[in-house]
Amino acid sequence: LTEINVSKKCESVTINLAHSGQLQASVMGHNWVLTKAADLEGVANDGMAAGLDADYVPLNDTRVLAASSVIGGGETTSITFAASNFDSSEQYAFFCSFPGHSYSMRGNFIVSP
Repeated sequence: LTEINVSKKCESVTINLAHSGQLQASVMGHNWVLTKAADLEGVANDGMAAGLDADYVPLNDTRVLAASSVIGGGETTSITFAASNFDSSEQYAFFCSFPGHSYSMRGNFIVSP
C-alpha cells in the first residue's frame, strides 16, 4: 500500500502484516513503523543503528507512534493502536525500517476528522 486512510473516530486500528517471502528475518525481514512524516528519515536511520534485536526501531523513541516486530518469510504479525491519538492536520508516514527498505517501502497514513 502507498496510503492508509483512517478516521480519528476509530477506537482502534489494526495493521496485519504478512511476509510472503521465504528468507529469514535476519536476511530479509520486514516490519511496519508509523511516525510523523517529518520524522521518517531520522527514525529509519536510528533504527538501523538499533539493529535486529530492537526490530530496527530506536528503543523508547517518542517519534515512533506505532511499530510491529520484524518478521521473516512466511510469518505474520499485527499491531493495534488508537486513531484518536492522532491529529488530522498532521502528516504521518508508515514504512519498513529494515536497513535499506524505508526508501521504497513507505506510504502515507492519513487521519480524517
